Amino acid sequence: MKREVGVQLEVAITGATTLEFQIAVAPQPGISVFEELSFVLNGSPVFPLEIGGVHGNRIHKLDAQAGTLRVGYEATIVGRADPAPVTEYDLSMYLRPSRYAEADKFYGFAATEFGSYLDSESLLEKVSLWVGTRLNYVPGSSDPIDGAVDTLLAGAGVCRDFAHLVVALLRAVNVPARVVSVYAPGLYPMDFHAVAEAYVKGQWRVVDGTLLAPRQTLVRIATGRDAADIAFLDNHSGAITLERLEVMAVVDGDLPRDSIDRLVSIG
Repeated sequence: MKREVGVQLEVAITGATTLEFQIAVAPQPGISVFEELSFVLNGSPVFPLEIGGVHGNRIHKLDAQAGTLRVGYEATIVGRADPAPVTEYDLSMYLRPSRYAEADKFYGFAATEFGSYLDSESLLEKVSLWVGTRLNYVPGSSDPIDGAVDTLLAGAGVCRDFAHLVVALLRAVNVPARVVSVYAPGLYPMDFHAVAEAYVKGQWRVVDGTLLAPRQTLVRIATGRDAADIAFLDNHSGAITLERLEVMAVVDGDLPRDSIDRLVSIG
């Protein structure tokens, strides 16, 4: 499999700040990544510090003065990644409630809705279907600080909201689950995408309640407890405005067909 991904960003900076970007593909065994990354501030190249995080997350950190920052990233991914490794720390960490996936608020509810599904494949299918039918995908309908409870009550959200609700429900029935930001060939409208990953039968399996892109084509960017760990842009001081965001993700050849009842891993 060959995939082409990329993003172009323009950020207006009105006060000196520190910015962190998570837009680069995570390195994984089984794939070859050929990439170019550029940062240009007020017409001059600048060079961020790359920080390596867990699960291959790559944070590009930059101290920037006021002005216009343009960021470009392009990557070609060849092959399919090996299954993501599983550690005992992961299995502990991703059972815990987190800021946007408040699993502890869903214990009784999730047990009533999904406690009878003892087979893991059926459980993932039912949770994905339940979230996909209960929520409407409505761009702009949610607030960046909304958690899974807010999303359930609102009945609408975007991909990160769907992923948070899936993760909260799975953790509430004792299934380790986490959120992943991805490039998603086939996604429309094209943007960064967020999905859930659940630990099932010894592997991390992807769950996407939106069903907006085939899971087989997804390219991992960042992995964490919830959106707080995987944001494509974090601002730590001055004021900024995101003026432009254009994401591209395509696959060589036809898009594969996906089915909600299949176990699929991000590759």
